[in-house]
Amino acid sequence: MSGNAEILKTATETVSKAIEADTAQEYEKALDLYLRALEYFKVALKYEKNPTSKELIMRKVQGYLERAEALKKAIKEGAANQAAAASSGKKKATAAGGDKDDDDNAKLRAGLSSVIVMEKPNIKWDDVAGLEGAKSTLKEAVILPQKFPQLFTGERRPWVGILLYGPPGTGKSFLAKAVATEAESTFFSVSSSDLVSKWQGESERLVKQLFEMAREHSPAIIFIDEIDSLCGSRTEGENDSTRRIKTEFLVQMDGVKKGGPAARVLVLGATNTPWSLDPAMRRRFEKRIYIPLPEEEARETMFRLNVGKTPNSLTDADFRQLGHRTDGYSGADISIAVRTALMEPLRVAQQAKFFRVDKDGMFLPLRDDPPCPRCPMKLSSDAPSSSAGGAKCASCGAVRISLFDVEPSKLKVPDIGAADFGSALSHMNPSVAPGELVRFQEWTKEFGMEA
Repeated sequence: MSGNAEILKTATETVSKAIEADTAQEYEKALDLYLRALEYFKVALKYEKNPTSKELIMRKVQGYLERAEALKKAIKEGAANQAAAASSGKKKATAAGGDKDDDDNAKLRAGLSSVIVMEKPNIKWDDVAGLEGAKSTLKEAVILPQKFPQLFTGERRPWVGILLYGPPGTGKSFLAKAVATEAESTFFSVSSSDLVSKWQGESERLVKQLFEMAREHSPAIIFIDEIDSLCGSRTEGENDSTRRIKTEFLVQMDGVKKGGPAARVLVLGATNTPWSLDPAMRRRFEKRIYIPLPEEEARETMFRLNVGKTPNSLTDADFRQLGHRTDGYSGADISIAVRTALMEPLRVAQQAKFFRVDKDGMFLPLRDDPPCPRCPMKLSSDAPSSSAGGAKCASCGAVRISLFDVEPSKLKVPDIGAADFGSALSHMNPSVAPGELVRFQEWTKEFGMEA
């Protein structure tokens, strides 16, 4: 988490405590907490670059500042007038007028403010390998309505509900991060823990407040990861509070559809088990996009993206071979394979008995043992000593020494090569079984669409 995100998180937590103290009529404590929260928000405003996020923070600051001023006045006027003044202040700080429900709503909103993604993940469309169909649909729903609103007139309206489904590790959440980066929208990233409460009736109120906040800060995107955990099929024996959460979701999703162009709220869901979704919720996702395992060309691109700028000796042919060899691997599997391969040079360095010293005095661990046929003869006690204290081979220039005898600043890390990837892939298997894909394919034929 970035520094500014940490500051915003602290500000949100502080203001939540202030609201709790305010509701409990502990006005001096509440004032102190409001003032502390305002300081955090001011620091966050200083470093915030996103105009939409900045505006959202400024609205919060204004409301909390008015509340703090009202509390100051109430405390000065004394205990006799304190309750009345506090009640008056609350009317300014809440939308509906200062009753208990409004105080509760303010508290719920303060808790939900943590799900707003303040800092963009910095993942571009080009960072997503393949999935052109899914990217095209998301651009239609998010980017085009913002840049070219004249395209969406009459009956042509952008999508308001998109479900991304497929096996684990295929890039559903990664796509959502790309949307958060590319879209000039308020991005809400929500999980079940953000909306499920132990208090009776609070969960559905959280759902309602989430959608109301999204409408107020439109254009907005509500991303719900693992949506099946919140909106699974309704059954006769399920908990009553769980059923109410689902019902509220259905009502709010309908509200998004009927809100018209002014609402501009997209609900983006992701799941690994689309068949467990409630049928009514499934219907409210207008586009249901299958995110399959990557094709060979996409796998090759993923290897290139994951290797990035790490020094390597891989050729285009090597990358093509890696893409061909990893049939059945997900994007997450490929990421793990690359990370495993990146660790191979470290293992070489630990196990190496020979290091070659270059002209700059840097020690490069050698994979071969010994590095040349003449080393056993030349690596003798009367051979010239290296600067690190080992015997140096007159034939190849290698030094017999262990890793922990090398001065840390003099160690040179070997480039990764095709052999490192071969070793990594020989010790791992795909995480998605072929039989698991059949169910996704069948569900796609019945309810979904190919990306």
